Amino acid sequence: MYEMTLSPTTTVLPDDECWQAVQNRDRAYDGRFVTAVHTTGIYCRPSCPARTPHRRNITFCHTPEEAEAAGFRPCKRCSPNTQAYDADVTERICRFIDSHLDERLTLDELGAVGALSPQHLQRVFKRTLGISPREYIEARRMEHLKSRLKAGEKVTDALYEAGFSSSSRLYERAADQFGMTPAAYRRGGEGLEITYAVVQSSLGYVLVAFTERGICAVSLGDSPQQLADTLRADFPAATITADSVARSAQVALLLQHLEGQQPHIELPLDIRGTAFQRRVWQALQQIPSGETRSYSQIAASLGEPKATRAVARACASNHIAVIIPCHRVIRNDGAMGGYRWGLSRKQALLRRERENARQ
Repeated sequence: MYEMTLSPTTTVLPDDECWQAVQNRDRAYDGRFVTAVHTTGIYCRPSCPARTPHRRNITFCHTPEEAEAAGFRPCKRCSPNTQAYDADVTERICRFIDSHLDERLTLDELGAVGALSPQHLQRVFKRTLGISPREYIEARRMEHLKSRLKAGEKVTDALYEAGFSSSSRLYERAADQFGMTPAAYRRGGEGLEITYAVVQSSLGYVLVAFTERGICAVSLGDSPQQLADTLRADFPAATITADSVARSAQVALLLQHLEGQQPHIELPLDIRGTAFQRRVWQALQQIPSGETRSYSQIAASLGEPKATRAVARACASNHIAVIIPCHRVIRNDGAMGGYRWGLSRKQALLRRERENARQ
């Protein structure tokens, strides 16, 4: 039998409840505690499919860190390590947030849901998703608000149902999140003026769309009509005008950049996204032309080494192709990974940039 020294567990669940969960292999308890088995020296999830140990041979620990500090190692079968545990806890807290968006949520309350202290909750949440609980709450409230406005609800009704405490708090965020007032968003972008141009390049057609604040979209595709239809679907009530002249200088500069003739460009952008997405997009713009970074390298550069998946999601959410160069991010194993405008275009962009960098 392995000799392990365990400090008193800090789990808020009674031992009887934990034991029942282990016997039932109840996945609902994953992330709430781990089971340290003294006879094997390993610790497991409550739902581990391995044979259930005798009750006298186990101790319930609050976290993987607690079990590992006592000398236990993670089970290879159920992978209850810190990253998996964090994902379970974060998922449970996210579900709670999503069902209580109309309430005032505090870190103490969210910590109780995950059986964590507020400080530990902050660390677990950020290393899993790359954003804080507060940023997640505000992003989800904004998503709910947008869906209600699109459904035609009044702004005053929708904002309170989405969890905003006042209209002033909503309008503080309106410019960044909507690019317009919430009332205009409710009407499908009514009052917003967007101009766009579609030009042909060696990588197919390129649509460049502008608001008064700057470039709001750059997309690549095989059909001008498809690109224009997508833009109109995003803003069905906006005034959208095809104009190949008004911003022709900027469009030409972008096209030169795409073709590899202008390695560095600076154009005004109308960027909307969460705080974490913006950090990722800024990091992408700092990758030199001709070079690549992995998702994990980007996460590490942001001081969030566990946020690899969140970085990948931010790259996939980028609406401004080429200028925000998500094509320069590859998988950790060196593979190309995905690209929303087509893998062949990503390969062509990287090949062109590398060739120009060697000249």
